[in-house]
Amino acid sequence: MTSPDDDTIQPFRIDIPQADLDDLHTRLDRTRWPDELPGVGWAYGVPRDYLRELVRYWRHAYDWRAAEARLNEWPQFTTTIDGANVHFAHIRSPEPDATPLIITHGWPGSIVEFLDVVGPLTDPRAHGGDPADAFHVVVPSIPGFGFSGPTRDTGWELGRVAAAFAELMDRLGYGRFGAQGGDWGAAISRELGRAHTDRIIGVHLNLLPGAQATAEPGVEELAALSPRERERALASWERTQEWTRERQGYGVLQSTRPQTLAYGLTDSPVGQLAWIAEKFKEWTDSDEHPEDAVGRDQLLTNVMLYWLTGTAGSSARIYYERAHADGWGAPVQPSTAPTALAVFPRENFIPLRHVADRTEVIVRWTEFDRGGHFAAMEEPDLLVGDVRAFFRDLRGSQGEQSGQSGGAA
Repeated sequence: MTSPDDDTIQPFRIDIPQADLDDLHTRLDRTRWPDELPGVGWAYGVPRDYLRELVRYWRHAYDWRAAEARLNEWPQFTTTIDGANVHFAHIRSPEPDATPLIITHGWPGSIVEFLDVVGPLTDPRAHGGDPADAFHVVVPSIPGFGFSGPTRDTGWELGRVAAAFAELMDRLGYGRFGAQGGDWGAAISRELGRAHTDRIIGVHLNLLPGAQATAEPGVEELAALSPRERERALASWERTQEWTRERQGYGVLQSTRPQTLAYGLTDSPVGQLAWIAEKFKEWTDSDEHPEDAVGRDQLLTNVMLYWLTGTAGSSARIYYERAHADGWGAPVQPSTAPTALAVFPRENFIPLRHVADRTEVIVRWTEFDRGGHFAAMEEPDLLVGDVRAFFRDLRGSQGEQSGQSGGAA
């Protein structure tokens, strides 16, 4: 174990003991199932018949070792930053002038979100793209999540995470770099651009925190908008109300009592699965099941990173830390970083351009006709194309020379 001040970078390889997998199987076999009301579908939560079938697949058909081997195709490392263990993958492009890019997941996601985008981003030549659009990609696990967990002290809110990731990129030898993310990854990427503007080439987001209608649009606000934006503002407010009424309970709990929640999720794999699968159903461009949008094996691999590392509780703490941080609830501090927003229709909130322009320098705004919250998993080709186009435009407009060699990792 490195000391809090040790800035060395250590190679890392995922190698879960078989005893941990055997324990998981035993727990799945001994699941104690609750009752449920007939005919209510997903209204009360995850339906029991659906979850039973998913658990059966998890127990008897899902192959963790295959997933582990795929993740281990990425070179992975750990380092200690600000007293926390930070796990990350660092996939260098074969193109020497590639742009450094850090991409960050959210909750209840993980590095698994990016399995289908890293290849096209790092090696566009091999995926039918332009080699000029290549990136050296860094994929960290947020402190408290997965192999970066658990955290050992309080205060790991998004500002501290962003500072740690800026330090990580410095250790890798990247003076300037781009940032991309959704969910918490969007908030962290935006904070990188806001607080480290001199080092950020551009920020690409597939969610912009606070850009939705947070109050009912007034007459004057609506009158100043185009008919299309007016309709969008009303739809945004309607979706915000629906979120407040039906969907924010998990966030309230994780913002107030994450430790209490952790006992159940850390002890019961079915509980952990249900807690995450529900979000993949509600937040994706799916119809009846999460698998309409995200592959079953991908979903389970993502859940496994929470289960095998026992980080249900420590990953939830980011909600608590943010809700209890100084300045919580204050107006968003503006960012001057060039920013792109990729808008997917089944995202939890509908962003409004006139709201985004109050705090961001929006240079690219793309609205897609499909996809949801987990864009990198649901629509990897759309996301990759938009990331490439954004940074290509920045190179053209700024003459950005960002091909840096990187460090030892």
